Amino acid sequence: MSATEQSGQNKVQLGDKKFHILIVDDNAQNMELLEVYLEDMPDVRTSSACDGLQALEAIGADKPDLILLDIMMPKMSGFELCKQIKTNPKTRDIIIIMVTALNETADIERATECGTDDYLTKPIDRKALIDLVQSQIGARRSIH
Repeated sequence: MSATEQSGQNKVQLGDKKFHILIVDDNAQNMELLEVYLEDMPDVRTSSACDGLQALEAIGADKPDLILLDIMMPKMSGFELCKQIKTNPKTRDIIIIMVTALNETADIERATECGTDDYLTKPIDRKALIDLVQSQIGARRSIH
């Protein structure tokens, strides 16, 4: 199944459009856990990619509204991917939340420098994830 085909049937609406969240993580268990955490959110649909290159393909095929992005991945780190997304005029409005085990101040600063909108550390607290995603969705809705 491709990154754009793999999708939870969960759909938060942005007008008539379903809110699309792309989960990018090279660890299948982490990806599945995030999908399970998000599946109870109405009007949210998820898709996934297992590395930065696959994520770029997925973004080109079906631009997400928000990306949950791991940092430590093969081929391209989350830092590199975030920087590419945020420096491209076509994708810089995508909300990026870094989701990582890295929790040193330097890592958080580097994520901020790359353009991340927010940061969650692993292990992921389900409520913290849902609250952050809902907050970002609410902010996006107020813009549109």
